[in-house]
Amino acid sequence: MSANTIVFFDLETTELDTSVCDLVQISAVCGDQFFNMYTVPCRPLSDGASQVTGFSVQDGRLFLHGVMMSTVPLRDALSYFLSYLQSFRCPILLAAHNAHRFDALVIRRVLQHCGLWMDFQRLVSGFVDTFLLSRRLYPCLEGYSQEYLVRNFLGKTYTAHNAAEDARMLQELYELWSPNREDVHYCTYRT
Repeated sequence: MSANTIVFFDLETTELDTSVCDLVQISAVCGDQFFNMYTVPCRPLSDGASQVTGFSVQDGRLFLHGVMMSTVPLRDALSYFLSYLQSFRCPILLAAHNAHRFDALVIRRVLQHCGLWMDFQRLVSGFVDTFLLSRRLYPCLEGYSQEYLVRNFLGKTYTAHNAAEDARMLQELYELWSPNREDVHYCTYRT
């Protein structure tokens, strides 16, 4: 079995319903190679999503805590993401906290909608769910939210629910945990 390149990623969306939510931010990190893009969603942000993330849309522009963000159309953001992934050795695994129940479902749906799913599948062989991995590695913790894990293992606080910060912190956690292949395989879902 050849070693996989693991790219840590996170999404911010308009709501938590994976069947309809729109992307607002997509971020990824692998080593010191970083990716971050914002896009203006077609659907309105739910009040809950706006409160948690700090995103808002006014007059067709995206704001983060009142600061206007530079955005690109969704298909462009996804194409740039695929270009970013192409810079790594395949096969690639994408790791996200709650990948199985959220991130993998959303990214698959939006890539299919934009006609980019087959290109994605050529690069990415699966998703690692670090929520499940943390529960497997540390079954007796009080909680498994990423914020809790970062505080517990890294002794840090950070700007959670910002995809860029979430991806960076997830990479730090994973490096600290240093899971073996069997544990990673157990928490991996194929595309």
